[in-house]
Amino acid sequence: MPNRVLLVDDSDRIRKSVRAYLEKEFRFHVCGELADVHDAIEKVRDLKPDLIVLEVSVGIELTQALKRILPHIPIILFTAYEPLLQGFSPAEIGVDAVVAKDFGVSGLGKAVTSLFSRLPHEWPDNATRMAMHGKS
Repeated sequence: MPNRVLLVDDSDRIRKSVRAYLEKEFRFHVCGELADVHDAIEKVRDLKPDLIVLEVSVGIELTQALKRILPHIPIILFTAYEPLLQGFSPAEIGVDAVVAKDFGVSGLGKAVTSLFSRLPHEWPDNATRMAMHGKS
């Protein structure tokens, strides 16, 4: 089952809180914590996440760059700026789901679980995953 999550948020406190919750409550593996999308773009292939949780303040315009690199990896936008995004579908923003921070980490946990449940049950083996991530 896929379970590798990459966290990208400029708040160290939020990253630590989300990590602790996802690992304890859902037994997901947080494969990386990064403070900005530029780091994520540089490191995403090496970290091999199954899903990315991204805070809007680190650069929503860069979600498209992440999608170009790994188009099959879902992205959840976890944001305090959710009211600014009303009227846009997640697809228009370039993400697979939007979760308001008002809902807390439990709301995020539900979104992560929901997206993982829609991913293939037969997750690719390591060689296939590396090929999907542009490695040989």
